[in-house]
Amino acid sequence: MIRVVIYLLRPFYLVITYLFGLFRNGITPPNTVGYVLDTSIGLFVVGIEDMGVGKKLARDGTYGKEELERILNLVDDKSNVLFVGGHVGALAIPTGRNVKEVTVIEPNPSTFRLLESNIALNRASNITALPIAANDKKQDIQFVLNRTNSGISKRMPIKKPYRYFYDQPQVINVASDRLDDLLEGKAYNLIIMDIEGSEYFALMGMPSLLKSAEHLIVEFRPHHLKSVSGVTLAEFLSVILPYFGRCYIPSKNITLTNKEAIASLREMYENGEFDDGLIFSKNQCF
Repeated sequence: MIRVVIYLLRPFYLVITYLFGLFRNGITPPNTVGYVLDTSIGLFVVGIEDMGVGKKLARDGTYGKEELERILNLVDDKSNVLFVGGHVGALAIPTGRNVKEVTVIEPNPSTFRLLESNIALNRASNITALPIAANDKKQDIQFVLNRTNSGISKRMPIKKPYRYFYDQPQVINVASDRLDDLLEGKAYNLIIMDIEGSEYFALMGMPSLLKSAEHLIVEFRPHHLKSVSGVTLAEFLSVILPYFGRCYIPSKNITLTNKEAIASLREMYENGEFDDGLIFSKNQCF
């Protein structure tokens, strides 16, 4: 019953946040691209209308505390880390203070501009940012630039539910490429992927990077598989499981073998359950 009520109220919540973002944009002086927040994890410029990461940084003074702790438990000062979908750097920048090198992929032009500013503000000289989308081939793709929550910007989905287009996003073309080609010769101990439904295509284009990685953290949302990439759960797992032997599901606090993970993720998929960061590892991680 509670899930039904939440589902029915969600469109109203989306509209309210969209209108609030428009209001903030309307009262902001012209030529303002964002505002600076002094947080516990550094200085961050965030978008004026951003009611996602920006709102959390402003309200809490931090972002993704539990997720960041899990990331830092998997790396050390000799590690190289790849963020595929780094947004404004709220996770990448604090991670960079604890590892050797960080590479960030971010295709949204407006967000990339903020990311570059945040890297400079935090003097993160070991972080390299690349303005491109991860894909299974080199091509231009249509990309949806969400306004109220820029973190959910994504490649043009094959289906178009209201939740993806409620804030009247602009649609542009962005360059995309296989990460194995773009980052040829590179190897990363940890790969973190949060790209709103493009995961399957990105993973298809990076088998060499996956083969050398010790861990992969990837967002899992059934509606992304169904509506954005249009792939089955089996297809999604087929580009991950050959490279890893264990899966940790943070929302359930369980570590599983691949066989066990298939069954558990199938149940989550069928129930519409999600996890912000499944952790696949070559060996036991948690």
